[in-house]
Amino acid sequence: MENLAKIIEAAAKREGIDLIGFAPKERFAKVKPEHNPFSIFPEGETVIMLGKRICRGSLRGVEEGTNFGDYALFGKNWLEDEFLSLACYNLTNVLEDNGYEAVPLFPNPSEIAPSGISVGDGRPAPNVFPDFTYAAVAAGVCEISYSGLLFSEKFGSRQRFHMIITDAVLPATPIMTKSVCTKCKKCADACPLGAISKTETREIEICGKKMEIAVVDYEKCKACKNGAIPNRFTDAGCPDRVAALCNRTCMCNLEESDILENKFENPFRTSAPWAIGTNGMPYERDTETANVLGGEFSSDGKRGHK
Repeated sequence: MENLAKIIEAAAKREGIDLIGFAPKERFAKVKPEHNPFSIFPEGETVIMLGKRICRGSLRGVEEGTNFGDYALFGKNWLEDEFLSLACYNLTNVLEDNGYEAVPLFPNPSEIAPSGISVGDGRPAPNVFPDFTYAAVAAGVCEISYSGLLFSEKFGSRQRFHMIITDAVLPATPIMTKSVCTKCKKCADACPLGAISKTETREIEICGKKMEIAVVDYEKCKACKNGAIPNRFTDAGCPDRVAALCNRTCMCNLEESDILENKFENPFRTSAPWAIGTNGMPYERDTETANVLGGEFSSDGKRGHK
């Protein structure tokens, strides 16, 4: 099936897919039926994860505190609903043209509770929404960072995924061994709401890869005014934190540490980041925290709005 894999990879490149990984069925053996993609296609053999980048520039308006809506479109809604969806659909057609069934799947939050009843004994109730975080690690394209976001070697946290389940047997992508996240905990230092713990952690193991993840208070994240976006599908789902101050600070650190494959001529952050505290007002930081965030700070050693 190596030839088919090359056909798929070439088609993915034509569709503007930046990340692609193949996860064989056995990597999902321990996943609960209600989150297992093979509950949807039991005859399937491979999960294909398709990733498109969140362009760095879509985060610029959030970083400056002057434009949030265009990130929500280009960095999230349109990226998922249109750009990735069309690419995913076209790649299912490539598989069908080669004689294999392919099931395209949108990244609905796995926190959404079933909204129907089981159609038979042993079958989970609809709708089954696969765990995309698990699948991205199982497909070898990402790890889970300390803050709980998916990190790739190329973009860090700047990507979104669609999924295809197919009955084609494809060569498995090796599990990612490199650790992109440095566990520096600058994400926790940056959060004005204290949502990311620096001391409480849990270990997640996926396909033999062990990752230390901070305990995150997502209720605080839902109240964040620093770039986090509420989950647009369900209140039970985690908010989108890619554009939040915690992750933008992490992104800057990864770039400054020369860890990511996607390089830029100029740094993303060149001056003090703004922050909104728990009271909804501009938040000031002490000099020590200011040094963690990067950029310049005022003569009194405090940071607030730019």
